[in-house]
Amino acid sequence: MGEKMPDASRGGAVSATDERFMRAALHAARQAQARGEVPIGAVVVMDGAIAGAGCNQPIGTNDPTAHAEVVAIRDAAQRTGNYRLTGATLYVTIEPCQMCVGAMVHARIARLVFGAPEPKAGAVESTQRAHEHPTLNHRIEVAGHVLEAECRSVLQAFFRERRE
Repeated sequence: MGEKMPDASRGGAVSATDERFMRAALHAARQAQARGEVPIGAVVVMDGAIAGAGCNQPIGTNDPTAHAEVVAIRDAAQRTGNYRLTGATLYVTIEPCQMCVGAMVHARIARLVFGAPEPKAGAVESTQRAHEHPTLNHRIEVAGHVLEAECRSVLQAFFRERRE
């Protein structure tokens, strides 16, 4: 998967590939921030290339489902001409909510890589493990805490600025 690099936030290792695509998700998060949206970004990677990208945009679109993950999945599905994204990896800066986990299952995302945990609504490790529900007909491999400090910092800076 690429050269292993230390992930200082967890003491583990992160591949150079995961770090590269998480940086692309961070770029998308900054695009959301520039629009006044909560800075969360996501990219869908297939065959080593970005097949779709998205950032949070529920405010600007008046669409409560326009989370970064859903926007990126929709973009990838449109670009590939297939609603099934079999073999794809979704990179997202923050742990996905239950709605986004459901979208990943329906799209048949193979792997999820997330940055920072979301203690209030994260549905992968923080509040539940929605992707592991026994009735689901699809399983998602998960790698978390990739560039965690940087992902968390972007979000914290956004809310700090909003409070000031």
